[in-house]
Amino acid sequence: QRALIIADAAIASSHAAAVADSLATAGLEHHVFPVPSGEASKSLAMVGRVWDEMARLAIDRRTHVIAVGGGVVGDLAGFAAASFARGLPVWQVATTLVAQVDSGIGGKTGINLAAGKNLVGAFWQPRGVIADIDTLTTLPAREFTSGLAEVVKYGMILDADFFAWLEAQADAILAREPAAIGQAVHRSAALKARVVEQDERETSGLRAALNYGHTFGHAYETAAGYGVLLHGEAVAIGMARAARLAALLGRVGGDIVTRQDALL
Repeated sequence: QRALIIADAAIASSHAAAVADSLATAGLEHHVFPVPSGEASKSLAMVGRVWDEMARLAIDRRTHVIAVGGGVVGDLAGFAAASFARGLPVWQVATTLVAQVDSGIGGKTGINLAAGKNLVGAFWQPRGVIADIDTLTTLPAREFTSGLAEVVKYGMILDADFFAWLEAQADAILAREPAAIGQAVHRSAALKARVVEQDERETSGLRAALNYGHTFGHAYETAAGYGVLLHGEAVAIGMARAARLAALLGRVGGDIVTRQDALL
């Protein structure tokens, strides 16, 4: 009967307000907690503020947490939900491309430390992930193109046909044509879900494939300082580095490196 909406402050008056109106129409009590945009909000200080707000509102396990925004809010809200009162139900309302195709799916939550990204967190599956591609029309161009790195990643690691489709549809995707975007989001989400179903907690090594480009990428994000590079930008650079390393080791041909560079 009750919900806490944790939302990116940049969309508090738009997408988060739409969620709040929907809950009000359904007769559900709700509260909104806005979070400043950017990677800096994935911090111990910010999750402490969320916990304090939850305590102030006397939130219990019958309260659902609803994350509205991108990967930062999803990770932060998911970790707060996983840890407060030893676990609250959480929903991901993903409004960015990164969140719709990657970070909102799979139950990974966490915050950053000065020593590195996502060093504190929990596996905590959402009750559901809502990816309305209409929300992507309001996404700034840099945020949108950044998110495409994760889409390209799925083609590289799991689906050669999808990679070829992305090559053919690149212009339509960049133009944010709904049919192309819908297909890209749907296929990416399906590929990630398939992996997570088989290796939820990264015990078999299968889910580790989803980290392609992220080893280099997280290093660039940390070295540059959180917020200088968007996550997808760092992943794109990381994929370019990883492909070159694979070529140097003789694991892929130079044509793969060239194709990936061209698509990115």
